[in-house]
Amino acid sequence: MLNSKGFDLWADNYDETVGISDNDNTYPFAGYKKILNDIYNCVLEGYSKNILDIGFGTGTLTTKLYEQGCNIYGQDFSDKMVELAKNKMPNSKLFKGDFSKGLVEELKQQKYDAIIATYSLHHLTDRDKIQFIKNLIGLLNENAVIYIGDVAFDTRRDLEKCKEQCGEHWDNEEIYFVYDEIKKEFTNSEFVKYSECAGIIKIW
Repeated sequence: MLNSKGFDLWADNYDETVGISDNDNTYPFAGYKKILNDIYNCVLEGYSKNILDIGFGTGTLTTKLYEQGCNIYGQDFSDKMVELAKNKMPNSKLFKGDFSKGLVEELKQQKYDAIIATYSLHHLTDRDKIQFIKNLIGLLNENAVIYIGDVAFDTRRDLEKCKEQCGEHWDNEEIYFVYDEIKKEFTNSEFVKYSECAGIIKIW
């Protein structure tokens, strides 16, 4: 698992690294651009104004929403990622904090029209994912949605198949979503698959 220092070192070429994997349609970022694009469209189509981004990275997605007039809130545990994102979105409210320990207090005082988490929550254990998401649900305005774009699978069997195909390239320190195993915790949810290793989970 990358620690905050790891993300600081990766920040400058993060977008390029993701793009290579997406263009090659390979694990872990196959489908990445389409996932971000569809979340972007869903947020705007939902007339969402206040947006919370969990693990916003360099602000690839939220910068586009910011440019459309959305109020952007966010939390990331990398100083460099926060710095890069703030340069792109000077009027956003971005905080440094390890979300494995929960949200910073300032973010818990708000309500949101959409909450997004793209390629970030796989750093939480399955149990912690569920509890963290349940806490986020309490911060949603009426008719609001949580959009989770990440490495994710319908079933454990699908995950194991991908792991076998990836061999030594598989990241054993990341814990990926298996929708079949979490959907009973979130009855108001759906999973849309975008590639063999990724998709969008919507929870409301």
